[in-house]
Amino acid sequence: MAWQVHQVVFRLRSPLHIGCGKVGNLQRTRPYVTGRVLWGALTMRLTRDAANGRGPAADSREYQGIGEEVHRSLAYTYFYPATKSGIAYQVAWPWPDESQFRRRFLSSYSGTALTYPQQSAATGMLHEVEFISPQTLDTGEPVFLVGYVFERDGCRLAWQTACTRLQLGGERGYGWGNLELIEVSQPANADLFDGKAIFNGTGDQPTISLAAAESSPGHLLAHTLATNLPASGVIEPLIGREWRSHNMRNRHAGQHIEYNSVCFAPGSKVNQQFNFVVEKLGVLRRRNSHE
Repeated sequence: MAWQVHQVVFRLRSPLHIGCGKVGNLQRTRPYVTGRVLWGALTMRLTRDAANGRGPAADSREYQGIGEEVHRSLAYTYFYPATKSGIAYQVAWPWPDESQFRRRFLSSYSGTALTYPQQSAATGMLHEVEFISPQTLDTGEPVFLVGYVFERDGCRLAWQTACTRLQLGGERGYGWGNLELIEVSQPANADLFDGKAIFNGTGDQPTISLAAAESSPGHLLAHTLATNLPASGVIEPLIGREWRSHNMRNRHAGQHIEYNSVCFAPGSKVNQQFNFVVEKLGVLRRRNSHE
């Protein structure tokens, strides 16, 4: 089974919030787009496009079916903010200098709920939402999102059309997370992210290898299963909320908790070259020697 790799570039047209927990009244954002977020947005768009003309897509089983087809036919990396110089895109990695990255790309918005009879702020409802800015905060340059989609031979999903109308992340009701598709192109070689990873699309699942050595550590580019992986970095459980209207319990939006595994977070270091299988939701797994 063969896979084709596509470089996908979006321009960020509004603030983007990718939930990363809460500290005090601050709702933090991740500095990248996870595979789960991309999968959810693609699934929503494809399901609603398929239902167009026959009524609303109001049954979660429709989304579940399309979501499983996305898992079978597509794989993807995480997407990272980037700026453009000439015709080239420069990915802004969060980990070499986190404080510099925050100064250029991250901002926040403060708000509160109101008590309307009194026309005052509701007690305890002050909140602040962190976001990736659609323009760099220092020079005002447009911010892009760069990543890769791996397409299985025979894929019938109109995913490129769906990418023209995607909205990602949280606070979408306020217009956040709007994207403009800039390009979908096939790289001239197997190098991903300017050589930070190398793509191999000849197996049942796409694989990538990281350029890493003892003298020049590599950084994991997505959440990576911690099992049997000698790496150093932040470890966190990968958990997401889903909508399962056909469940007997926890059937409303966000009530179903889906647990994946314990993973090293993106940016964690490895000191030798490994091959990684791209699993569901863009999660990486160290490839076994017999695979």
